[in-house]
Order: sequence, then C-alpha cells, then structure tokens
Amino acid sequence: MRLRVLHLDIETYSFAPLPKCGVYRYCDAPDFEILLLSYAFDDAPVVTVDMACGETLPDAFLHALEDANVLKIAHNAAFERVCFSKHLGHWLDPAQWRCTMVMAWYQTLPGKLADVAVALNVTEKKMEEGKDLIRYFSMPCRPTQANGGRTRNLPRHAPEKWATYKAYNAQDVETERAVYKALLHHALPEHEWALYALDQRINDRGVRVDRLLVKNAMAVDLAFSQQAFQRARELTGLENPGSVSQLKAWLADMDMPMESLAKRIVQEKAAEADGIVKELLELRLELSKTSVKKYEWRGASARTGGCMDCCNSGARPAPFAGRAVSCRPRIFPRTICPT
Repeated sequence: MRLRVLHLDIETYSFAPLPKCGVYRYCDAPDFEILLLSYAFDDAPVVTVDMACGETLPDAFLHALEDANVLKIAHNAAFERVCFSKHLGHWLDPAQWRCTMVMAWYQTLPGKLADVAVALNVTEKKMEEGKDLIRYFSMPCRPTQANGGRTRNLPRHAPEKWATYKAYNAQDVETERAVYKALLHHALPEHEWALYALDQRINDRGVRVDRLLVKNAMAVDLAFSQQAFQRARELTGLENPGSVSQLKAWLADMDMPMESLAKRIVQEKAAEADGIVKELLELRLELSKTSVKKYEWRGASARTGGCMDCCNSGARPAPFAGRAVSCRPRIFPRTICPT
C-alpha cells in the first residue's frame, strides 16, 4: 500500500539559543512555542496555520501526525518531530518520519535546504528574507527606547514582516517537497531508515548527566583559571595578562617578539623559551585547554538529548556522529594488542 506523504515546516520561538543548546533544551524553555505551521499532503496546495495569532491545528493534520500510514517529511525532521512531541506532550514515533537533510547527506550533498535546492537545481528555492525574519520573530530582541523596552517581537509589532514570514514558512514546504522528489531518484535503503529511527530514539531518551560532577568541574575550572591568571599577573606585572596586545608588548620586552598568540605558535615558542617567559607561555597553553561552555548548558538538566547524528558525514553505510556534548561515549581509544 502506498503511504500518504505529509510535508511540513514550522517556525518557533524560544529564548534558548538553538545552535548552542540543541532542540531538546530549546523545547524545554518555558516560553517555547510554535508560531507557524505550513504543511501539504502529497501534491496538494500548502496550508499555513498561524498559531501565534490564535489559529488551531486542523484535526486532519493532528490525525496524520499519529497515523502510521502517513509518512511525515521535513528538512531536519528531528526539529519538527521533537517540537511537536513537546507541543502534544508525548513522543512521536521517529519510524514514521523521513528527513530530507539525511537524504541529502547520504548522497554527499549539502545539508542546508537552500544549498541542496541549488545543488539539485530544483525550481522551488528558499526565500532569502528568512534569516532576518527568524532573528526578528523567533529570537529575543534587545530592549531599547525605540521598541518600548520589549524583549520579544510579536506579529502585531510588524504586520508586513509577519505576512512575509508566513510566506517564507509556506515556501519552505514547497522547496522541501521539490528536494524530496529529486532525492528519491537515489533513495536511502530501508535499513538506513531503521538506523535513523534508532538514532532518534537514542536522542529522545538522552544520556543521564551527573549534575554534581558538572557543577564541581565548573568550580575547579574557575579556581584554576583564577589561580593561573593571578600567577600570570605576578610573572608579567601586567594589569590584564589575558590581553593579547599587553602580552605581546611584554613578550617583545623580554626578547621574545611574537606576531601571533595562536596555539601552534605559542607551543613552538614555549619549547624554545626558558625562565618566566616559558612559564608564562605554558600557562597560556593550559588556560586554552579549559572550556566549560557546554557544561553550563548540559548541567541544567538530569538528561541531555540530541548527542547523536545519523548519516551526517555523507558516508555509506551511514555512521553515527557525536554532537553537542564534550564526552562522546561512542569514541573509545583503539586497543593495541601485542602480536
């Protein structure tokens, strides 16, 4: 039996920065909401639902989301699936979804919808206004005197922009549908889609986070950074030894002129130096090793999702790739056995 196909795309809002925290943390933000939905069944016209302005999801669409006989298609389908799972309050089955980004990766094509549309030379292209509209409506804004101190732009603040955003959302469905049809000429084998569904279930379940460990790791990093910074001040006499310009001037006075403080160059100079110059350069290298930015996001939740990517290297068979977390449990040291 031929399955019906549902193409869909959404626009959303959340104060959480999506590129930094990933879709799972993004959806967990208390102000997360779906602003716009555009969808089309098979080759039917695109329908847009303005949820931000009070329109409700049609029953036919809601039924299709749960219907195993309807194949849900989206570009970066994990985003739509996780967002609707959050909206509905339960996980949607990833086995019922297909992702045109994964299909593009499998054929070693670009992952972005705009780029793959160009690469495939489809007639339906993305609207170029999208990035500005996403920044305006889907991200917090800086409060200013001109905007009355608000931290978010709503449809009523710019009706013409909002109308363009709705058109952009609908056009994304047209573009994704055209890309999907083009990619079907070299479709993924079903066993690869089984791996995709497994990948999605792993991400939905997430990995348990030891929040006490994260908290203590951040505290150790802070203590070490403060200690190293103070030692650098003692060695150099500089007010701010973290300043590139101040440090380069000090190194020049110590007969160690350096045009750049890039890691590779600092390593080379540290090997040549001695005394306080060597200690200072080694301190700088040590400080460059510590980064707890990912811990700051991951430590806020008992579980972290979205740590795996299926097929994102374009290799065949499609491998799993780690993402969004510093500790990647899939990567282990190679065992070297004596022969």
